[in-house]
Amino acid sequence: MTHVVTENCIKCKFTDCVDVCPVDCFREGPNFLVIDPDECIDCAVCIPECPANAIFAEEDLPPDQIKFAQLNAELAPIFESISASKPSAEDAEEWNGKPDKLKYLER
Repeated sequence: MTHVVTENCIKCKFTDCVDVCPVDCFREGPNFLVIDPDECIDCAVCIPECPANAIFAEEDLPPDQIKFAQLNAELAPIFESISASKPSAEDAEEWNGKPDKLKYLER
């Protein structure tokens, strides 16, 4: 099983989770992070580190976020590997918790 970054990460892209990942399975896009399902070892240390509460074990995904498992798998080979945290966007806190952000996802 793998972990999945979900919709609330879009336009927030906090990277606190990246620092604790023991296998560097995070990938960075312009305004979203994903987890490479082939690299994730299901350790769950990233879940409590996410200020946006946007990371779930695949089996615990809320019904409206299930599509993000496939999206993480699709984008992982395209996005660049990230292994250290970076400053979040200036307006990240404004976006944290806003619904319906999928339309803002940049690839």
